[in-house]
Amino acid sequence: MWLHEPTAFGAALAPAGCPPRLSQAAAPLTRAVEVINEFGQRRTMHIPAERGLTVYVDKRELVTLMTLGAHPEWLVLGYLRNQRLLDGPEQVESITVDWDVGAAAVRTRGGVTGWAERTAQRIVTTGCGQGSMFGSLMEQLASVRVQAAEPLRQSQLYAILRTVREQDSVYKQAGSVHGCALFRGEELLLFVEDVGRHNAVDTIAGWTWLQGEQVLRGDDKVFYTTGRLTSEMIIKAAQMGIPVVVSRSGITQMGLEVAQQVGVCAIGRATHTRFLCYTHPHRLVWDTPLS
Repeated sequence: MWLHEPTAFGAALAPAGCPPRLSQAAAPLTRAVEVINEFGQRRTMHIPAERGLTVYVDKRELVTLMTLGAHPEWLVLGYLRNQRLLDGPEQVESITVDWDVGAAAVRTRGGVTGWAERTAQRIVTTGCGQGSMFGSLMEQLASVRVQAAEPLRQSQLYAILRTVREQDSVYKQAGSVHGCALFRGEELLLFVEDVGRHNAVDTIAGWTWLQGEQVLRGDDKVFYTTGRLTSEMIIKAAQMGIPVVVSRSGITQMGLEVAQQVGVCAIGRATHTRFLCYTHPHRLVWDTPLS
């Protein structure tokens, strides 16, 4: 079966032009296993069903991603977007995922310009699972700037944290995964879990690329992750034009430096009513009654 227009949130519209054809190859997210606890008792538990997905672009091998496989087509599209290998989804004719061989076949409409130069240098990142960025991304960082946007209110931040806490998730069932979410203000648009936070943000990037302008625009969005704010996470959020990123964890030194450079408000250690704003506090408004 093929999916021509993503309908995870039915009100969102596909962009003008011909959207790519996407297979619907979502895989089971957990697996039941038998364990023995400290009392010698046998129990059945669930663990995340991690699997490898090798991405081929026009029959050329690109990368192997370790993933749960919840939305593999969005993941592949978002990876291509965040690596800046493609300029828009209209360049993709189809993405076909086959779990029998653990492969995703991407067919483009005109090829990838400068393939050798764009894929020559890879940087292994700190992301869980399979993390890599192509070196040209770091060179292009100077051109990435997040535009001015309406600031996020402290009360909205608390609403976001509450929504994430109440989300039905693989983590609550099986643990060992990261979650990422995209909000418009305090409205949840998409929640994704994967073995690596970089995979989750790539999946969100792929999904937004297929939606209408109101979803695609980033200046009114907030990005949330359970993982630490590394340079990779900040860069990917900035490439989507998102001015505020929130993490349940902390931030790395390079993540801090990149956030300062590109204009992203980085908020970490965010749980319940506690948080730390590391960069660009002008993008956050402290509500007087809550301060």
